[in-house]
Amino acid sequence: MRLARRTLLASIMAAAAAPAVLRLARAAAPQVALKLHHFFSSVASGHDKFLAPWARKVEAESGGRIRIDIFPSMQLGGAPAQLFDQAREGFADIVWAVPGNTPGRFAKIEAFELPFVPSRRALVNSKAIEDYAAANLQDEFREVHPISFSCRDHGVVHANRTIQSIADLKGLRLHVPNRLAGETVRALGALGVTVPIPQVPTAIAGHVIDGCLDPWDVVPGLRLHDLLKAHTDFAESSLSTTTFVLAMNKAAYDRLPRDLKTVIDNNSGQVAAGMAGAMWDIEAAAVADMVRRGGDPITMLAAEEVAKWRKATAPVIAAWLKQMKEHKLDGGKLIAGARVLLAKYANEPEPQPSQPAQPPEQKVVTEPRQRPQANAEVPKGDTPATTPIAKPAPAAATPRKELDIPL
Repeated sequence: MRLARRTLLASIMAAAAAPAVLRLARAAAPQVALKLHHFFSSVASGHDKFLAPWARKVEAESGGRIRIDIFPSMQLGGAPAQLFDQAREGFADIVWAVPGNTPGRFAKIEAFELPFVPSRRALVNSKAIEDYAAANLQDEFREVHPISFSCRDHGVVHANRTIQSIADLKGLRLHVPNRLAGETVRALGALGVTVPIPQVPTAIAGHVIDGCLDPWDVVPGLRLHDLLKAHTDFAESSLSTTTFVLAMNKAAYDRLPRDLKTVIDNNSGQVAAGMAGAMWDIEAAAVADMVRRGGDPITMLAAEEVAKWRKATAPVIAAWLKQMKEHKLDGGKLIAGARVLLAKYANEPEPQPSQPAQPPEQKVVTEPRQRPQANAEVPKGDTPATTPIAKPAPAAATPRKELDIPL
C-alpha cells in the first residue's frame, strides 16, 4: 500500500514538473537556424579561423537564439561560381563567395583586383574595400544582404626559376586566380592559365605550367614549396588579389526579429572584414616564414624594379577603364576612391596570432572543388584561359559528404 502511494506521488510530481522541462527545452532551442555555404575545406584557415569563429560569435551574442550551420567544401552542392546565386535565391542563407568567379558581373569591385592598386596586406585591403562597398557597391549587390567584403592575401610569383625582372617572366606559363590577373601576367610577357587549384600540382609536374601567381596561403596545401623553389614578393602594393563577399539572403535577413538583426549588424561591416583580413595576413606571414626556414629564396623586388612592372601593366588598367566607360561607369573615380581608402588604413597594426599556429605544412589549405567542365582542359597554346564563366543554376539541395582530400 505504501509502495503504491509513493508511486502515485512520484507520478503526480513528474507530471507537474513536465511543463517546466518542456519550457526549458523550448528556451534552449535556437529561434533561427541559418545555413552558411562556402568552397573552402573545413581545415582551411578561411573556415577554421574566420567563418567558424564569426558564426560562434553571432550565436553567443544572440544568446543562442541564432544557430549557424556551416557547410564547407560545397557540401550543399553546386560550384563556387554559383554561391552568390545560392544566397540570392535562398538555397543557402549565407555564402562566402568570390565575385571574380563570374567575370564582368560585378564590374566595380574589380578595382581592387587591378595590378598595383591593392596593398600587399589583406587587412588593409579588407578594411578599405568594406568602406568602398558602402560607397560604390550597393547597386551591384542589391540582390543580397551583404554582411562584409574582404580581400585575400596578395599574389606572389611562385616559379621554377628565380624571377628578379620582367625579362625573367618572358614565356612562363603561370596559374592565375582571376581574369585581371591573367591580363596582368600577359602584359608582363607571361601566359596566364586558369585551372582548378587542386589540379595545379599535376599541371606543374606535367610541365603544363611553370609557376603560379597565387597567395601564400595556397602554398602548404599544394606543396608549392616542394614543386616551385623560387618566390617573388612585393614590398608594398600587390600585383594581384582576390575579393570576397559574405552575403546573406535578403528574405532570411528580413525575417529576423529586430534584436537578432542587430546581432547580425553588429558582426557585419568592418568587424567581419577585419577578422577576415587579419586571418589572411597571419596565414601569409606563417607560410612565408615556413618557406624561408625551408631554404627557398624569396626575392623582394626593389622599388626601381617595381616601377618597371607598374609601367608594363598600365595597359591592363587602361583597358579596364575603357570597359568601365562602356558600362557608363567612371573607372578613374573608382580607382582614386579605392586608393584613398587604402591610404586611410595603411597604418593598421600587423595582426598577431592569438595562439601558436599549427605548422602550415600540416594543413590542407583552401580551394574550390569545381565540377568538371567540358572546356576545362589545361590550355597549352598561346591564349590565356580567362573565358568568363556562364551563370549556372543552383544544384539540388541534397547535402553530400565532405571530402577533405590532401593536395
